[in-house]
Amino acid sequence: MDNQELKDRTKLFARGVIGIVRAMPEDRVATPIANQLIRSGTSVAANYRAACFAKSRPDFINKLKICIEEVDESAHWMELIMEEGILPEIAVQYLHGESMELLAIFLSSVKTARDDRG
Repeated sequence: MDNQELKDRTKLFARGVIGIVRAMPEDRVATPIANQLIRSGTSVAANYRAACFAKSRPDFINKLKICIEEVDESAHWMELIMEEGILPEIAVQYLHGESMELLAIFLSSVKTARDDRG
């Protein structure tokens, strides 16, 4: 997967997060979770774009680590949404799976970047 494909994929993830947040009810439980999810879920794409313009390998690794933190946090909020029945699981499962795939990609990318220091 090249940089542009991953940029597109992370943007699609952000758009999926936006869709989930729009579908959530506005109540004392859902609203704070929605606010957290929209922040973490949309920042994945922005931080990956920043990683693509990193000034050095250490800068690239650090920016990918931010992507890891944000996509993992997004997964956490989606798990709570499903476990608490805020939305039906079927509405969240696909995007949660995508968060796990993106997490694996970013973790692998950090490992590769570290191993290639040569």
